[in-house]
Amino acid sequence: MERSRRDLSVDVLLTVFVLVCGLLAFSAYGNDLHPTDRVPTWVLWADLSCLPSACVALWWRRSHPLAVATGIILVSSFSVAVIGALIVCLISLAIHRPPLMAIGAATLATVLSLPWALLVPVTPGAVGVTMVAIVIMLNACVAWGAAIRSQRRLVERLREDVRREREIREERLGLARVEERRRIAREMHDVVAHRMSLLSVHAGALAYRTERAESGRGEPPTPAEVGAAVRVIRDNAHRVLDELGDILDVLRSGDLAGEERGTPQPRLTDLPRLVEEAVDAGERVHASFDLPEDAEPRDQVQRTAYRVVQEGLTNVRKHAPGARTTVEVSGAPGRALEIVVVNALPVGRAGREVPGTGAGLAGLSERVRLDDGSLEYGPEEGRFRLAVVLPWPEEGADASRRNDHRKVP
Repeated sequence: MERSRRDLSVDVLLTVFVLVCGLLAFSAYGNDLHPTDRVPTWVLWADLSCLPSACVALWWRRSHPLAVATGIILVSSFSVAVIGALIVCLISLAIHRPPLMAIGAATLATVLSLPWALLVPVTPGAVGVTMVAIVIMLNACVAWGAAIRSQRRLVERLREDVRREREIREERLGLARVEERRRIAREMHDVVAHRMSLLSVHAGALAYRTERAESGRGEPPTPAEVGAAVRVIRDNAHRVLDELGDILDVLRSGDLAGEERGTPQPRLTDLPRLVEEAVDAGERVHASFDLPEDAEPRDQVQRTAYRVVQEGLTNVRKHAPGARTTVEVSGAPGRALEIVVVNALPVGRAGREVPGTGAGLAGLSERVRLDDGSLEYGPEEGRFRLAVVLPWPEEGADASRRNDHRKVP
């Protein structure tokens, strides 16, 4: 197993610790409790000769903690010089293996130390002190190692929790980006479809008048009419480019929240201008707005209502050009916001050709669903009816009134 620089430093320091502890323990043979005359000379040399082997064996304590601990425990039954190695291997065993395995190893070391404790010390009191010291030392090693193991496992769990939270956060951000891009795609569809339909109406009318004049079936358009049509086409082209520019700015930036970046968003107050543009394009539109002046629904609902009317007028230009259209917008706090767009179906239109089979109404359905509203559309007694109901809770009105009161000096 490849060691890191930190592991090498720790191994060197522990080797020095084991050498120091072994020499200090071996020097205890000269005191009154452990006289050298009770131990044969060859046992003393065998005891000291085990110290280098124990130091070398500790270098494999991470990969083979049980084998290293077992070998050192067996040697410790007659060698006091490996006392430091015994401490280190028991702590390492408690760190890398389950607690029961470390407790079993400590128990084995205690049992194997009984012959040495009974034979070497001089007095019975010394035997008791020695055994108590051995038991305390071995249990302290196991407890220390178990505490380090618990701390490491806790740190690993915390790291895993952090990693999992990061993955969940990235997944949520990814879903938010996808949803925001879908919303922007719907915005682009609505903007392009509405503006391009206006361009198509004026360009088509101009081309039709020119063709009739060339074939001698009608009067050519006057310069004033051509100029008016060209100005409308130019203005709408500029508007669609500006609106697409705002949306593309959001897409180019890392932040997809267009509303938070200050990109202008349509509101209910923009509906009269939208209807006026349709009338200027030659549509026969009658609009009525029954809305309170002192309250507004939340911004998302206003934006959806604007897109509903915009999609309805666009579909009229596409599928029923020249048809009389009625736009009704009404609502109040605590009730609901209702938008109804009705137009006459062109004569001879087949059922599969009626508005509502394209992507525009599909995207509109998704908008309304996200706002917890309802949408109905389809032919009805020779007319095509688009009806949407959006929530307008009382809380929003109270918040708007509070904001209005704050603005009053």
